[in-house]
Amino acid sequence: MVKDLFERIQNNKGPLGKWASQAEGYYVFPKLEGELGPRMKFHGKEILNWSINDYLGLANHPEVRKTDAEAALQYGAAYPMGARMMSGHTDIHEELERELATFVQKEAAYLLNFGYQGIMSAIDALVTKNDIIVYDVDAHACIIDGVRLHMGKRFTYKHNDLESMEKNLQRATKMALETGGGILFITEGVFGMRGQQGKLKEIVAMKEKYNFRLLVDDAHGFGTLGKTGAGAGEEQGCQDGIDVYFSTFAKSMASIGAFLAGDKDIIDYLKYNLRSQMFAKSLPMIQTVGALKRLQMLKTMPELKDKLWENVNALQNGLKDRGFNIGDTNTCVTPVYLEGSIPEAMIMVNDLRENYGIFLSIVVYPVIPKGIILLRMIPTASHTIQDIEETLAAFEAIREKLNNGTYKKIAEANVVDMEK
Repeated sequence: MVKDLFERIQNNKGPLGKWASQAEGYYVFPKLEGELGPRMKFHGKEILNWSINDYLGLANHPEVRKTDAEAALQYGAAYPMGARMMSGHTDIHEELERELATFVQKEAAYLLNFGYQGIMSAIDALVTKNDIIVYDVDAHACIIDGVRLHMGKRFTYKHNDLESMEKNLQRATKMALETGGGILFITEGVFGMRGQQGKLKEIVAMKEKYNFRLLVDDAHGFGTLGKTGAGAGEEQGCQDGIDVYFSTFAKSMASIGAFLAGDKDIIDYLKYNLRSQMFAKSLPMIQTVGALKRLQMLKTMPELKDKLWENVNALQNGLKDRGFNIGDTNTCVTPVYLEGSIPEAMIMVNDLRENYGIFLSIVVYPVIPKGIILLRMIPTASHTIQDIEETLAAFEAIREKLNNGTYKKIAEANVVDMEK
């Protein structure tokens, strides 16, 4: 008899799913309520929120909300209906594409309905089975899933490791000569978990020695890095060397949608070959009009980015001055590394939320190695120095409880399996 497909699923919930009975609704799938911003409600209590990617504070900006509301009133939530190639194309979509291309210093851009499937589809469209993909082992899940679609060879290099990059480029070059294909190199402008910038300048320099094309996912760099906010490539002075630039609207733009940018002939090719756009609904007008407004604010209100970085520097310097390990982040993403088990992490985060009113993201194994707890904070332009001082005091308090075994004792008393 054929094995029941669901037997595996019922017996093995996965590395995160196995914690669902203890975690769901609180540690994962939490429900934040109220106006988007640094102060929200969680389980009926006010919390200081460090867990939304609203870098520039646009999510609840009155000008943004007004534009979104007016677009909703004019167009409704459905317009335009259909995929871009069929019936979902408008002048406003084209206008946004032109503005985005100019902003990131590229010839052309193509608007995407969603970021995750957009970059997956872009990877799929850019390569054939004869081509080779080389990508960072710590790449975002959307890149990994896009690479999984590839029927040809692919190589991963050690995270941000130049020696490993070159070694794998050599392997890819040898393979491409055998298959008659080319090489697509994929990295991120900013790695959103640990906060390091991808080594774009060094990678671009390698193009002089190895014949490859470069795709960069700059979701966290767009709007936050570079003199004008054009991202990690601008920050590192190598924007021209990025062949296909990708970013979402889910971070600095505080919305939904994404875009690709590059030379016009490449963007024209992608327009006609991106399956996620050819067979899916166009980005609705509310988001399209709203993105134009947000982009205008990025261009004309540099004080938003200035305030963001004032807060980033205050938070990160405050943590370092107090002896916290924040890794080698050189972006707004602020990780704090502590040592402890998953049960200790759960008790610690409960303490942070219930007794200190601090809400942030917790990352544990299998995303990072066993025995490490990563508390990730996203500073925004909306936070205040008071918010930062309150958070620094809370972190000193929880570190003491973690180090003196308080959280371990509570976990043991609550019969949490400390070996997992």
